[in-house]
Amino acid sequence: MLIPIFVISIIYNENILNKISDELKEENKEQEIFVSVDKNGSIQNIKLEDYIIGVVAGEMPASFEEEALKAQAVASRTYVIYKMSNSQNKPISSTTDDQVYLTTEEMQEKWKDDYNYYFNKIKDIVNSTKNLIMTKDKKVFKAYYFSMSNGYTEDSKAVFGENTINSVVSPWDNDSLKNFVVTKSIKETELLQLINENQIKSIKILSKDSSGRVDKLEINDKIYSGIEFRKLLNLRSTDFEIEKDKDTYLITTKGYGHGVGMSQYGANGMAKENYSYKEILEYYYQNIEITSI
Repeated sequence: MLIPIFVISIIYNENILNKISDELKEENKEQEIFVSVDKNGSIQNIKLEDYIIGVVAGEMPASFEEEALKAQAVASRTYVIYKMSNSQNKPISSTTDDQVYLTTEEMQEKWKDDYNYYFNKIKDIVNSTKNLIMTKDKKVFKAYYFSMSNGYTEDSKAVFGENTINSVVSPWDNDSLKNFVVTKSIKETELLQLINENQIKSIKILSKDSSGRVDKLEINDKIYSGIEFRKLLNLRSTDFEIEKDKDTYLITTKGYGHGVGMSQYGANGMAKENYSYKEILEYYYQNIEITSI
C-alpha cells in the first residue's frame, strides 16, 4: 500500500508536535519535511535530511571525526528548524547568511575522487541523527556555530543580541591548529578609504570582553565596536591586535568566526578525545535537550 506523504510547516511547540504525532499514527501517514532553499536565486524544495547532508558537506570538513560531524548535523538541523519556524516561509539562504548548502554536483567538484567515500560517510552520519534537534525549555533555538574560537566561545548576547548561548572555555582551539593565529596586512591608504578619513592620527584598542575579543577601539576620535571593525576589514575574528610597520598596519587575529555556539574545530578536538556528539552539543550549548521532531 502506498503511504501518502504530506509537508508540515513547522512551528516548534511541544503540544503541536504531540498533536501532529497523534494524527500521523491515526491516519497512517509518514511525516515529510521540506526545506525551501535559495540556491543562486533559484528556489528549491529539498527534503530535510537531504538538505542536512548538503549543509554538513558545506559547513564542516568531511575528514573530521564522526562524532563531530554528528554534532554538526544536529546543530544544522536545529538551526534550520528554528529558521523555518520564524522566517514567515521565506527561503533559507544556501550561503553563510544562513548555512552553506552544497548540491551533489558541488560535492563532486569539492571532493573529486573522494566523492563516494565522503558522501557516504556524511549520509550515514546524517541518517544516524535523523530528525534530532536541540531544544531549551522545550523550545527550539538558533543553534549558532562557527569554525574556531580563540580559546573561549562568545555570549550570543554580545554578538547577536540574543540571550540564549553562553560563553564556555574551548581548550581544543589552540596554537596546534593550522591558522589559529593569522596576521593580515593592510596599507594605510586602504584603511583610510575604508574608514573615510584623510589621515590616521591614532588607533587604539579601548577594551576587550571576558573572552578576549575586542569590544571597542578608537580611530582618531571615532569609536568602533570590535564587530564593526571586523566586518569593515573582513578579519577572521574579533580577537585581534594591531601594529604599524611604516605605511602598513598588521592585524593579528586568533580563531575564526563570530564565536557563538559550537566551535567546529573544538568539536573535532572533543571527538578525538572520545566525547560523543551529545556530549559535544551539551558542552557548547548547555542546558539543552536532544529530541526528535
